[in-house]
Amino acid sequence: MRMQDRSGYTIWFTGLSGAGKTTLAMGLGAALIESGRRVEILDGDEVRQNLSAGLGFSKADRDANVRRIGFVARLLSRNGVVAIAAAISPYRAIREELRQTHDAPFIEIFVDCPLDELMRRDTKGLYAKAIRGEIEHFTGVSDPYEPPTAPDLIIHTARESTTQSIARLLKLLEDRQMTGYSPLASGR
Repeated sequence: MRMQDRSGYTIWFTGLSGAGKTTLAMGLGAALIESGRRVEILDGDEVRQNLSAGLGFSKADRDANVRRIGFVARLLSRNGVVAIAAAISPYRAIREELRQTHDAPFIEIFVDCPLDELMRRDTKGLYAKAIRGEIEHFTGVSDPYEPPTAPDLIIHTARESTTQSIARLLKLLEDRQMTGYSPLASGR
């Protein structure tokens, strides 16, 4: 068994609902665990249910939710864990605030997907309901989403497979010499 690396970091997936943030977080997490890293995935929907249940969808409530996810990610990453957050996190200023307050490296990944593709993928019909005005404060439809101006990586989930996207994410970590991932060590 390989000795655990003690240098943690946060990977923050941001993008619209249904873009593929959780899928990528899970795939990347599995690859990093396979290479011997301690990983914790903070899914926006799960955190909202468990740590932010009393919050609504106003800008202040969304900011509070994202700050809570960021706080947990900061605690984990400064203690040697790779914290992978998958949350819409619609406002640029809050994401930048998280980057500035992190004690460990903070890597922002923009998961980009066109609205027509998101609507095609939407099995629950949430986008259609939001467009018809049946859902208020729906990010990307009736509430704003501010894409990152300088993300560390942009993943286009409508143009590349999950496998291709995860390979690009792992290459980014390798290029930045983020310890704990070696394609040779994990047999990739």
